[in-house]
Amino acid sequence: MYYEMTIAGLKRQLPLCKITDDLYIGAFIMFSDVEITRACARELLKAAPEFDVIITAESKGIPLAYEMARQAGTNDYVVARKGAKLYMDNIITTDVNSITTDHVQTLCLGQKEADLMHGKRILIVDDVISTGESLRSLEALVRQVGGNIVCRMTVLAEGEAAERDDIIFLEKLPVFHADGTIK
Repeated sequence: MYYEMTIAGLKRQLPLCKITDDLYIGAFIMFSDVEITRACARELLKAAPEFDVIITAESKGIPLAYEMARQAGTNDYVVARKGAKLYMDNIITTDVNSITTDHVQTLCLGQKEADLMHGKRILIVDDVISTGESLRSLEALVRQVGGNIVCRMTVLAEGEAAERDDIIFLEKLPVFHADGTIK
């Protein structure tokens, strides 16, 4: 089963994936899709306020954050890693329980990333916001390092996330019944 939608002017077929017996979601995968990544970055930047640094979680939002930084003419984007790395000093962490992951994960920043964001205008980006758990974790990291969140942006707002007034998104992504109909 697939759900077809137009995102940033491009048609895509999203495979429907089972979360529970009666809850399926459309899987939006930016990896390997340069065309959609470029188009989404361009459209999101049109709505973005002034910012200094982009942050995303180590996930499918990485190519989006990179492309937005590239198109904006800045080299400053940060990836909150899903575990401490050997090169990180003074590690800052927070936990996240995402709908698309079957266990609690830890997001980490090192001193280099903390210094880059301290006192700066931070733009949080992700490919999809659903429950908001990943977003809350990124917000916690930004607060811990003294960054100023100026905007939260995503390509797709899934389910009830589309009703939020604190995020900017390109399209609404419904959730689905087991038979593929929209809930």
